[in-house]
Amino acid sequence: MTADPGSTTADLAGVVDEAVRARPATALRPYVAWYSGYRQRGIAPAVHRGLPSPYLTFIVTLDEPLVVAGHPDPAQPPDRYDTLLGGLHTAPALITHDGRQSGVQVAVHPLAARALFGVPAGELAGIDLPAGDVLGPVGERLQDALRSAAGWPERFAALDGALLRAARPSGRVPAEVLWAWQALRRSGGALPVAELARETGWSTRHLQERFRRETGLTPKAAARVIRFDRARHLLAGPLPPPRLAELAVRCGYFDQAHLAREFRALAGCAPTAWLAAEGPDAAKFRNVQGGAGRPAPEWEQ
Repeated sequence: MTADPGSTTADLAGVVDEAVRARPATALRPYVAWYSGYRQRGIAPAVHRGLPSPYLTFIVTLDEPLVVAGHPDPAQPPDRYDTLLGGLHTAPALITHDGRQSGVQVAVHPLAARALFGVPAGELAGIDLPAGDVLGPVGERLQDALRSAAGWPERFAALDGALLRAARPSGRVPAEVLWAWQALRRSGGALPVAELARETGWSTRHLQERFRRETGLTPKAAARVIRFDRARHLLAGPLPPPRLAELAVRCGYFDQAHLAREFRALAGCAPTAWLAAEGPDAAKFRNVQGGAGRPAPEWEQ
């Protein structure tokens, strides 16, 4: 586990605001991109949009449950979670807190779902569920270990141990799906499905079916999410945000209007509205997608 030097912590006049990011143990890096620890107290209640991304969401809370007021699937009712596992999705989740929140988020590569959770990511697509439904008693023991740990390094070490014990090296995915996923990530979502199919030697229909089974999205939907994820990272990055027209060109959109339409479809609001509410100058939430904007290693078998 490697701590992020950009981690922050503050405790002023009863306000607690901690955010710690770390890389997992070396043996876990083929499966997990990062850990994000967060603890906040005494801040204003808020609503956060959990945005589509190329990672599964695995959250273990510490002091209070995670409150999901709206799921990517609108048919799923609001709920509270001590632990949460969410698949890839193309609509935002709405998460609320009353001024307090704490936990650790684990960004899991979707093609590692078989190895870590024993199921393909396609079975988790678009839904949120208690992690114990997949992990069994391991999830409850993991939460107990994180709650009793002395600090963030100890919590991340406990995660390392639990995930290493849970990993199933036999949970492999088809090489063609792995290649297609990595090619989409490298291209920023720019490769057309026909080209991906041609390179794998599969028909377009077969690639779409197997790709969706393993990731939860079709190649076309995955490309949309990858482009969007890159655009929102650049928009909220450490540098001054680029003009939207420039951002559209850099991320493979036809024009600024195309970027705006995709942002509204995937985030539920305009780029400028999201940046004002949840950009770097509006640190209301530390958990979901915490530390976004830094590159992470791609999944490999």
